[in-house]
Amino acid sequence: MTAPHLSADAGHLPSPDLALSPRTGYTRAHWEATADRLLTGLRPYATPGLAQYRLPGRTSHSGAWSDGLEGYARSFLLAAFRIAGSDGQAGPDLIERYATGLAAGTDPHHPEHWPPITDRSQPMVEAASIAIALHETRPWLWDRLPDAVRQKTAAWLGGFVGATANDSNWRLFQVITEEFLASVGAPHSRTEIDAGLARLDDWYRGDGWYTDGDGRKFDYYNAWALHLYPVLWARIAGPRADPALVATHRARLRELLETHQYFFGSDGAPVHQGRSLTYRFATTAPLWAGALADATPLPPGRTRRLASGALKHFADRQVPDENGLLSLGWYRPYLPVTQPYSGPASPYWASKAFLGLLLPADHPVWTAPEEPGPVDTADQYLALPAPGWLLHSTAADGIVRLVNHGTDRLPPPPAASDDSPHYTRFAYSTATAPQTPPGDEPHDADNHLALLTPAGPSGRGRIDPLYVDGHRAASTHAPLAPGGDDLDAIVTTSVVHGPWEVRVHRVDAPAGTVVREGGWAIACDTAPPAADTGPGWAVARRGDGLTSAVVGLLGWDEVDAAVARTRGHNAYGDHSAVPVLTAFHPGGTRLLVTLVILTADPLVSEDAHALRTGAQAESTVDGDLEIRFPDGTTELVRAVSPGPGPG
Repeated sequence: MTAPHLSADAGHLPSPDLALSPRTGYTRAHWEATADRLLTGLRPYATPGLAQYRLPGRTSHSGAWSDGLEGYARSFLLAAFRIAGSDGQAGPDLIERYATGLAAGTDPHHPEHWPPITDRSQPMVEAASIAIALHETRPWLWDRLPDAVRQKTAAWLGGFVGATANDSNWRLFQVITEEFLASVGAPHSRTEIDAGLARLDDWYRGDGWYTDGDGRKFDYYNAWALHLYPVLWARIAGPRADPALVATHRARLRELLETHQYFFGSDGAPVHQGRSLTYRFATTAPLWAGALADATPLPPGRTRRLASGALKHFADRQVPDENGLLSLGWYRPYLPVTQPYSGPASPYWASKAFLGLLLPADHPVWTAPEEPGPVDTADQYLALPAPGWLLHSTAADGIVRLVNHGTDRLPPPPAASDDSPHYTRFAYSTATAPQTPPGDEPHDADNHLALLTPAGPSGRGRIDPLYVDGHRAASTHAPLAPGGDDLDAIVTTSVVHGPWEVRVHRVDAPAGTVVREGGWAIACDTAPPAADTGPGWAVARRGDGLTSAVVGLLGWDEVDAAVARTRGHNAYGDHSAVPVLTAFHPGGTRLLVTLVILTADPLVSEDAHALRTGAQAESTVDGDLEIRFPDGTTELVRAVSPGPGPG
């Protein structure tokens, strides 16, 4: 991990207020100062007419023209929260800057004009940000624009009317944009607005969780899109909004926040899972949305503690960078954490994190003393059946771990299966990132069970969830062979306790098949993690004590234990290491039982021998498994016919 730097407040941030915010020291002034720094950092990259921001970095698959619009739209969202949150006092220069850019961008004859909104085009995404920004700054910007500029803006946004959006969170971009057009008396389609909102009901899976389109597509888009835009739509629609629909959206947001609060480590880091992670602290957007819409179960001091914790986590790791810019990456620039649609300005959807500035300075979220987050005070366990996830966190080291038995981001069959490190690993956390080798290199071993074929390791692919209940979860998957060969399904059951996870795999394979299982990948920029191995176990340890270990408990006969080291494969640091077990399958059906550990608690991590001898797995006379964790806790697992089984 990149070491926290000590100059986060060097000329940019106020002094910490530990009386009001004993956990983070952050106040509203810190959020305002960060917003100002981000907006100032962008100014040198504006085109002469201020309609585009051409930032350094890789061009997206939409091209530089669209990327320039993205720079304007996403930073305008940030500027709007800053302007509206200060009652227009954030500075006339900021208002003029975006008004000038709007006039140029919406003028089809201006050399900096924006690309038109067409079917499934990237400008659809950016139009929604512009519409939100225009609504929130209406008294200071829209209402003072020349009528000709308002007409050209409505005409450009009006490209959405009748256009086809991707059938995902993009449907809400259409809802937002056309609702703004309705609010200013411009042409729009109420049918399209209603249809986009109704599509949300098709994707709702209960307990506050949506899938982002058909399939099992669960990630932070639940937070920064599928829940956020209905709240913002209601603000734009005002009395036009159906009160019952608004109440439904608020109730679902409240349910999400009951669990979303568990996704932040004690150091503020969000769980590193899913796509578009380069938006970073945008994960805090629903926390503010809940307060804004009076739809949160969280005390105001906890809302601010979680949100400020995430902002501070990145600030302490030099985000934004020395030029005040957000790079394509996580801490440092790192392209494998992005997608082909990510351009140099894509990270500025982090602007959504500043939604809280719309709340007045005397609102309780800004004035109440910080309260601890869930992970700060006790070990936590949370079963999430909708996405097929099991969260477990430990107060001793503040790490949150997500065990994945249900999310693969694949459309329903007959669509082809695929394997993505950001979706199909067995586990994710707030202290680690999955290994993401560059180019077409094979996926690494971390948090994965692979059959090693002549063409390379198998992938996990489509995940079929079986259950999530209490401290355990299970799923099946048909391994993806690189050569296209059919492989029998693997059934996996996870049982968690403290920092430990025991995985029970039922594997059918021909005799002599090589089976490989990896633990957590840990990474560091300064030096390779240390490695240690012994009979049936392997450990990787970072200089600050973060430790990853795997221990073969059952079925790992004649096992080879090693620590695989790589460079340039991990968003958390240049040097990464994964403890790995490898063995030959004897043929037929085989149970492989593995203890997997991620911890920064020295009481757990320092004695590798105790990890090996303190954990056991034994078959019972009924064919079940009795698992013993290193602290002596035992669990009985139904291994042959997976089900929650006895506790």
